Amino acid sequence: MNTRPPIRIKSPTDLLALIPCALGFHPEESIVLVVTAGGAGQLHARLDLPADEDEVTEVARTLLHAAAKAEAHQVALVAYSGEDDWVPRLVDLLALELELADVEVMCAIRADGERWHSLDCDEACGALEGEPYDLTSHPITAQSVLDGKVTYLNRRALVDSLVGTDLEAIDAVGEASDEAMRSFRAAGRHPLGMDNSEGSRAHMLAEGYWVRERVRRYVRTGEPLDHHEVGRMVVAMVNIEVRDVAWAEMTRETSTAHVELWRDVVRRTPLDLLAGPAALLGFAAWLAGDGALAWCAVERCQEAEPGYSLAGLVSQALSSALHPSTWQPIPAEDLPLFAG
Repeated sequence: MNTRPPIRIKSPTDLLALIPCALGFHPEESIVLVVTAGGAGQLHARLDLPADEDEVTEVARTLLHAAAKAEAHQVALVAYSGEDDWVPRLVDLLALELELADVEVMCAIRADGERWHSLDCDEACGALEGEPYDLTSHPITAQSVLDGKVTYLNRRALVDSLVGTDLEAIDAVGEASDEAMRSFRAAGRHPLGMDNSEGSRAHMLAEGYWVRERVRRYVRTGEPLDHHEVGRMVVAMVNIEVRDVAWAEMTRETSTAHVELWRDVVRRTPLDLLAGPAALLGFAAWLAGDGALAWCAVERCQEAEPGYSLAGLVSQALSSALHPSTWQPIPAEDLPLFAG
């Protein structure tokens, strides 16, 4: 369990150092709402800046909903942009609505990569001409590096981090998945088939127990799956009942381990088998409080299968700012695969 004391934000520069570490990437052309005091815990919500005037109200509404879900008492607003076309109007609208909801805006700034500029005319937030900032040597940045956390240059780089670059590994997993598919067929059942014959059902049950054992092994030891195991795993994930065995293993306490497991699997999985592993990564990331990674995993899942239901659930949880504490793991006896 992480017992590190909460980070204290004493200046706008502290805030600017915190956000990339929390999101996992440096925002660009974005508006970020940080809950600095609230009943449901810290939350960081990021949206693209509105492209036109019609989007201003929608962006504001979404961030207000996130603040309400987090039971925020105090927030900070940071707009990342070299321009301020829609930023003042958006921030003014947000500040007004937050004030009406009894939520204090402790600071509102615009950052352009070199200077931050006050958006609330508060001297505590710096001069109107802007204040220079450098995050490379900031204590929050340094601590994040010491903790081994990777912060990507931008959101595109985070998305790209889920695309495997080891072609030999992907080919090896592809060969192993072909072998696993032949095993399913030899048992008389395609992973998506509805045949309930004794042999095929026994094969699916065996796969379910194997998936659970491998997931638990990784959570316990951190031992990566080899290419053969990944190939077998991703074919098993095609069957929803078996996929749900892996899903049911997730808890908030073990979510970080599940993120690393499924991130590794996603990077080695051919696109045609990617939906299940990517959706599981998205769910684990949401459970771990990493909304940015969860959204990226949803996007990867939808590249493979646009209507994948678990990705839809993750997307809904993220859009509605649903807190991970609402998740209750599924008891093994309630899983359809193990129900008799």
